[in-house]
Amino acid sequence: MNGEVPKDQSLDNSLALMQEGYEFIRNRCRKYGADLFEARLLGQKVVCMTGEEAARIFYDNEKFQRKGAAPKRVQKTLFGVNAIQTKDGAVHHCRKMLFMSLLSPEGVNQLKSLAEVHFQEAVSRWKKMERVVLFDEAEVILCKIACEWAGVPLTEEEAKERAEDFSAMVDAFGAVGPRHWKGRRARTSAEEWITGVIEKVRTSELDTRQGSALHSWAVHRDPDGEPLDANMAAIELINVLRPIVAIATFITFSALALHEHPECREKLRTEGDEYKEWFAEEVRRYYPFGPFVGARVKQPFTWQNYNFAEGQLVLLDMYGTNHDYRLWEFPEQFHPERFRDWDGNLFKFIPQGGGDPAKGHRCPGEGVTVEVMKVCIDLLANKITYEVPEDQDLTYSLTRMPTRPQSGFILTNVE
Repeated sequence: MNGEVPKDQSLDNSLALMQEGYEFIRNRCRKYGADLFEARLLGQKVVCMTGEEAARIFYDNEKFQRKGAAPKRVQKTLFGVNAIQTKDGAVHHCRKMLFMSLLSPEGVNQLKSLAEVHFQEAVSRWKKMERVVLFDEAEVILCKIACEWAGVPLTEEEAKERAEDFSAMVDAFGAVGPRHWKGRRARTSAEEWITGVIEKVRTSELDTRQGSALHSWAVHRDPDGEPLDANMAAIELINVLRPIVAIATFITFSALALHEHPECREKLRTEGDEYKEWFAEEVRRYYPFGPFVGARVKQPFTWQNYNFAEGQLVLLDMYGTNHDYRLWEFPEQFHPERFRDWDGNLFKFIPQGGGDPAKGHRCPGEGVTVEVMKVCIDLLANKITYEVPEDQDLTYSLTRMPTRPQSGFILTNVE
């Protein structure tokens, strides 16, 4: 029997999840005064949990697995069906090592250099524009950067369309109706495109740089020695490209942070790269990105008087953990200096997942995210001047998953 573990009495919490979004798990953990509770979502029993200790348990590969955790509707939009996020064991490790090798310090530096060039080039165009929607601009620029770095051919004419497809996949997370169907159409379109590119590499119709992301996925073999079929290779390559385009959300929130906290601008001018990193990390902690992540229990265990059953779906609260007052002093305040003394704990700071990315399911692209954010933060704070018109909506909704400022953050009079 389970101990005194809170159980939400609603017949199904799916509607409440849609209505409360990022705060769904945190609201109930506060209500029950507990780090976990039992609920029902889409007709199945689910355990929701939050906090550092919960994250440490959640990323224990002996206790949890990802197989069967991601709903098909999420696989058909965000991840791709049967992609790395749904794998465990040797297959996951083999593919994860390829991700890690591509996003090595050398790979990160290449992406950072491309970001410096492409964003600086964009400034000349922005100077001639009446209004610059930063989110829209950033996702197209990031799509160009990602494809150039990966070795994927991309013409100037198709960059916007491809960027919008990558963005729609991300935007479909937590969505129903038109946003979900748009994400599915975008997923199909992107997979057809990249599958065709993979096939051209395999037939030597397209030359590509050895060691590039395109070449690496085209020739990759899983632990059984068999190559991936072209579609699966495309899915995994998209799982490299899509998160780079998704950095547009963090860039937009970085601009919002500069606008809402002008005192940080002078520090970004005078305190060097270290403060830029603190600022970028605080943007990732403070502003909403991923609401939660799911896994299934691999083998039965007990934690906090609750008996976790094999196969049970568990959701870890990422947003709530990043705003946990037990882990962060004044968590609802934006304060980059908190990272001056951060101990590097990968279970209390989980904007893109928790734990060691080399050993588990934490996103291997966090280094790229931070470095590209720093390039854009430096650009906004030190390299250009601009105005932020008042006739725009800079609010963001915590009930929309994922979320971003409504207006996309509009700049005018860029110089």
